[in-house]
Amino acid sequence: MKASFDFSGTSVLVTGASRGIGYGVAEGFAKAGADLIVLAESDRIAEAAEALPGNVRAIRCDISDRAAVSAALADIAALDVLVNNAGLERPTPLTGGAEAVENFDRVIDINVKGTENVTRALISRIRDGGRIILTSSIWGKTAVAEFSAYVASKHANIGLMRAWSKELGPRGITVNAVCPGWVRTDAAMASLRAMAARTGQPEQALLDEIIAGQSLGGLMQPADMAGLYLYLASDAAANITGQAINIDRGEVMA
Repeated sequence: MKASFDFSGTSVLVTGASRGIGYGVAEGFAKAGADLIVLAESDRIAEAAEALPGNVRAIRCDISDRAAVSAALADIAALDVLVNNAGLERPTPLTGGAEAVENFDRVIDINVKGTENVTRALISRIRDGGRIILTSSIWGKTAVAEFSAYVASKHANIGLMRAWSKELGPRGITVNAVCPGWVRTDAAMASLRAMAARTGQPEQALLDEIIAGQSLGGLMQPADMAGLYLYLASDAAANITGQAINIDRGEVMA
């Protein structure tokens, strides 16, 4: 089966698009013909934009800085689709000391406050009938030890999405969240290493255990994420809002 989408003439912004899921999603929109803006704090965002096909503009910005976000996005006249994907995933064990405290603050600043900063800055310029999509996680519905900030932030993303879907419904703007499972990204593999160190298991053994818990075998790649985002941004999903949708090969049934 094949699905194709045409986003020609549609303006789309994807945050956290320099690598990982964000880049995979941005690539999907670029290939579908969108007028694309990609944003990230990393200086690699310019290189990422150059690698994408079509009309792509890069913005470098730390989304935890509200003033910087407002300045960076000031010249965007109108937007059809906002993908709030930027996020940080780091261990924050309660016994972790100063580093864990610093990581906790930074994860919340980016994943929660940063998502709100970007959305607030752009909401008056998102067209009626537009789309907002947040990247949450299956950990936004479950939990894992020693990742309290990330887990809390992904639960918060779902809460933001639900509240915004109510608030923006009168404008015909749909707001949904995508909840990825395990995807082969740098961040996910770093988390795997941290979990393996905590449990004393070899990384591969832990990964094999995770994959065995899925209904479908194998580990997803960033490009595998794009289809769900494209669907939620399309006319086919006009009646879907306020939903947190898993894409996890059947790992979490909720």
